[in-house]
Amino acid sequence: MDKFTTLTAIAAPLPEANIDTDKIIPARFLKTTKRTGLGVHAFDSMRYREDGSENPDFVLNREPYRNAQILISHENFGCGSSREHAPWALLDFGLRCVIAPSFADIFFNNSFKNGILPIRLPREVCDTLMEDAAQGANSRLTVDLARQVVIRPDGTEVPFEVDRLRKHLLLEGLDDIGQTLQQEQSIAAFEAKRAKDEPWRTIIALD
Repeated sequence: MDKFTTLTAIAAPLPEANIDTDKIIPARFLKTTKRTGLGVHAFDSMRYREDGSENPDFVLNREPYRNAQILISHENFGCGSSREHAPWALLDFGLRCVIAPSFADIFFNNSFKNGILPIRLPREVCDTLMEDAAQGANSRLTVDLARQVVIRPDGTEVPFEVDRLRKHLLLEGLDDIGQTLQQEQSIAAFEAKRAKDEPWRTIIALD
């Protein structure tokens, strides 16, 4: 998992509440277990018309937001089913941070596990950041995870809260497997000691 430290990027405004996981990645694209290749289908029903052509009115189909790495939305982002493909699709599109007043719990947790930083901020603050984002490529936001602030184009800093452990894992780029591998030596030592003290376990395993 890539580390998340400081991100300065284009932010895309999506002023809509209750963006569910089926809008983020429709169920017909859930056949894969790979985390890559889903970005092209992110927000599929919003990005494309029935004939497969792009919807020019959707924000991520417009410049400069095609290259957005930050998304700003409204309440209850990521509601609906618990599919982990949702953060996979956002990440594969290029989004590393989602800012909203509230998130569905499972989506919120899955985002951290996949290297996306979800930030909760009051609705009025989100609306202000959307106004900044609407100015286009010359109006980039900075997300400083170490200092826990979003920096507006005028230099104003907006503080946000984040769980200490989740912050550490993002800063270090550690997912669940990465956390386990940090204890690899201890695990190996434990297994070696158990094999010595309880050799019958090894015999059973070989059988």
